[in-house]
Amino acid sequence: MATSTGAARVGVTLAEIARIAGVGRAAVSNWRRRYDNFPSPIGGTDSSPQFSLPEVEDWLERENKLNNKVNPLDRLWPEYESLGDRETTGLLIARVGLRLSGGQEVMAKHDPAIDRRQAQLMKSTLELASNGDRQTVFQSLLERWLRTHVRQVTTTPPQLADLMAHVAAILHPGEVRSVLDPACGAGTLLLAAGRRWSTGQRPFVRFLCQDVDQALTELTRARLAIGGFSEADLSNVSSVADDTLRADAHPDAQADVVLCDPPSNERDWGHAELATDARWVYGQPPRTEPELAWVQHAVAALAPEGIAVLVLPPAVAARRAGRRIRAGLLRAGVLRAVIALPPGAAPPYGVGLHLWVLRAEGATRQGESSQNEIMLVDAAHDTPLTPVERNGIDWPTVTTHVLDVLSGSSTLASISLPTVDLLDDQVDLTPARHIPRTQAATATDLQSLWARFDTHARDMQHAAAVLSDLAPGNHEGSVSLIGVGELERAGALEIRSGQGVPEDLVRRGERRAGEVRVLASAPSPGREPFWLPASAVTAGERDGSLTVSATHDVIVSVLARAFDVQVESQAPSVLGPQLSTLRVNPAILDPWFLAGCLRAPANVQQAGTHASTTSRIDVRRLQIPRLSLIDQQRYGEIYRRILAFESAMRDMRGVGAELIQSLGDLLAAGQLPRS
Repeated sequence: MATSTGAARVGVTLAEIARIAGVGRAAVSNWRRRYDNFPSPIGGTDSSPQFSLPEVEDWLERENKLNNKVNPLDRLWPEYESLGDRETTGLLIARVGLRLSGGQEVMAKHDPAIDRRQAQLMKSTLELASNGDRQTVFQSLLERWLRTHVRQVTTTPPQLADLMAHVAAILHPGEVRSVLDPACGAGTLLLAAGRRWSTGQRPFVRFLCQDVDQALTELTRARLAIGGFSEADLSNVSSVADDTLRADAHPDAQADVVLCDPPSNERDWGHAELATDARWVYGQPPRTEPELAWVQHAVAALAPEGIAVLVLPPAVAARRAGRRIRAGLLRAGVLRAVIALPPGAAPPYGVGLHLWVLRAEGATRQGESSQNEIMLVDAAHDTPLTPVERNGIDWPTVTTHVLDVLSGSSTLASISLPTVDLLDDQVDLTPARHIPRTQAATATDLQSLWARFDTHARDMQHAAAVLSDLAPGNHEGSVSLIGVGELERAGALEIRSGQGVPEDLVRRGERRAGEVRVLASAPSPGREPFWLPASAVTAGERDGSLTVSATHDVIVSVLARAFDVQVESQAPSVLGPQLSTLRVNPAILDPWFLAGCLRAPANVQQAGTHASTTSRIDVRRLQIPRLSLIDQQRYGEIYRRILAFESAMRDMRGVGAELIQSLGDLLAAGQLPRS
């Protein structure tokens, strides 16, 4: 058992005790009621009490309730949280990452030396990492820190970061020697750049990063170092904690690539004091247009052949206050593309953000037309949303669409316009306002859509015909129920909770030989698959740091807002922290019967906490009827037919929506045949 490095002042909540013990929170609440010797609270509130970590660990050990398969970091993490300060904790995690990478532990000059307690905690973490995967230990700490401070720290999704790096790679004509992110956050964009340009390259790519938050800049350095994208002494990484617009740390950057997801809607960005700044070549940004300050900063930092890719709110493309600067960027040939993304691609998730692709003024690609043109791409409709996955993004489709257009192999939902055509009173660069609405709607497309619709309609009718013969039985008295927790205690099933997955080892896209599927949440149609090397999965399963499924496991998504249940059919899979797997004893339980009962809405309603949209379902509180194995198997077969009916309905709804959209566009354009 890990030894606590702090004193009794390290407080843990009931949820943290549950993670340490490898049980559900309800079990810890039961222990507190049933055992008089359970530790007393040392703080917190009546609804969220905190307990002494050393006292809890001692009690769990005395009562033989400590699960040795639990990730040891679950026991160390409360001590990180007890440091009580977001920046202090983040800087300590960065130090751990730098030490694990083998790089020099050199922090910013103004950073105070760590105290004795932090030093002991770092020592315990390094000892833990010496017995396993160092990168996994650091990544787990980082993910926990980001989840804890999700309201203060906004991160770029890794899929979007990969897309941005890929866009820059397509458009940059030569060798990339330096990459700049002037608002680096936790470094996700630079990691994507490292994966694309740094591996095995000599000389190493130079990474330049700046952020107003010191903890984030140091975490970025640590992520680059431990990810293997920088030299051991980190001499090729320049990370500075300061306000980029007011105090640019890299004024002579000459970066080959700039990737940036800047803060938006900031009012105090330095409008007055930067009024005569040399970066405002295309006009001084209005106070209400801070994003255009970041755009011009990125352009000013580019090398002669450099490419910049920025994530921006869609309003930047059309707000009246920014039209003069947009016009200047177009006239100079600097703004090369605007790409509309689907809602949910990045925070804020309810808005369809844009990617702006910019090139240094005067730069041209070989074979490029001398006439100034801009490419507008509308990928906002590439992801049909399902009821289960409201913010789900079909990243393979979005990525393929964007890259095919930019590489010239497709014109789907895109248009290349002479910049002079956009230089009107509005200078509106919103892609959807310029791309012909009927571009993809042809007679052949309509015939294909109707054929698909008819196929799904037949499938649905067949499934409905089977199910419509079913009728509720007339039973004397009600069927008794049994809870999942009781089934676990009886040995009928085993519950395993998903865990954090090392982000730096994950690869997205098509599966390659020797890779294992990773599930960050419940399997869902249209969700982008991503993978881990089989060797890492084997090692993680062996040391308990990864949860791996088996065929016929019942996988449960435990978030209340996205609850779902699936029977595993593509094992093995690695399960993320929002999932649990129930491994049944087939001599006692039928997995399809179990999945069907667990998924019932009434069952879920009783098991949820209803505290918030981020609350979790307590799987152990879900109930199923007590039935014989033969009856279970009969019910399981019915559930499979229900799933077939559901799938047919979902498919028909999707193709129906496409039909309605295509017919509506043709109708509005006056291109439907007359009767």
